[in-house]
Amino acid sequence: MFQTFFHRPLLPLLALPLLFAPAPLPAQTGGAPYEVNGRGFGRLQDAVDAIGEGEGTIRVGPGYHRDCAVQTAGRVTFAAAEPGRAIFDGVTCEGKAALVLRGASATVDGVVFQNMRVPDGNGAGIRLEKGDLTVVNSMFRSSEEGILTADDPGATLTIDRSTFSRLGRCDRGLSCAHSVYTGIYGRVVVTHTRFEKGTGGHYLKTRGIVVDVADNSFDDTQGSATNYMIDLSSGSTGRIANNLFAQGRDKENHSAFIAVAAEERKNPSRGLAIAGNRASLAAGVDWPSVFVADWSGEPLAIGVNELGPRIAKFEKR
Repeated sequence: MFQTFFHRPLLPLLALPLLFAPAPLPAQTGGAPYEVNGRGFGRLQDAVDAIGEGEGTIRVGPGYHRDCAVQTAGRVTFAAAEPGRAIFDGVTCEGKAALVLRGASATVDGVVFQNMRVPDGNGAGIRLEKGDLTVVNSMFRSSEEGILTADDPGATLTIDRSTFSRLGRCDRGLSCAHSVYTGIYGRVVVTHTRFEKGTGGHYLKTRGIVVDVADNSFDDTQGSATNYMIDLSSGSTGRIANNLFAQGRDKENHSAFIAVAAEERKNPSRGLAIAGNRASLAAGVDWPSVFVADWSGEPLAIGVNELGPRIAKFEKR
């Protein structure tokens, strides 16, 4: 059944050059690794500061960048000069992330984030503290967390054509980390993106007021100690549509694929649309599960979803 449902797996555009290209060399030393309007910078923070309260694009050169930056103002785009070859590797600012963002807005395009770990267990590629963020054609891998946000009810997080792999943890007596974890954001949009090989926690945990989660794949077949695929922790409206789900064999919690308001009912959930999705259990999994588990008590708009054997459509909890 898994093979039947996943005969057309989604592969974000970034993955193709990564699969076939040779490993990038260390970040350039003869030239500046960062460029803003033709001006080179040796440190990412200097490039961010040069934009200041204005608007600008930082071109990130190919290679491994053991560097990080904090954006406190302005509208900054971090764009890989060669998508998939600009890799931020293992260095965080403020004990948080490679990019700590609290300016007016930011865009991240074609960048790879890997090996992020910090003492509190929430080492992320991006820590978003306020403002709008768009992430496109990027990859987050082998870290405690991919993207982690604070609360900003007036802002939007958009993720498109990206990959989240080997992320998450629930150990050391610390709060769990997840592939993506958002606070109370006004709108959370996740499209054409792949989640895979989770190492703990949820794949997408969001307290977003409105969500649009569409045309993604959640492949847990190689996950370890994972939990829900999608956890709308505080409830949400919007839609979850046309996604592919496969629940793996190594689960910390296999009771549901999608959880609604499991922790609190802070956001309304009335009318949340869940339709056009396909879900299956991986080969060798013999337990039952539930596609949507709901703690909100509100009427959800659950349409037609293609569910494999031993997956119930809905359960009120």
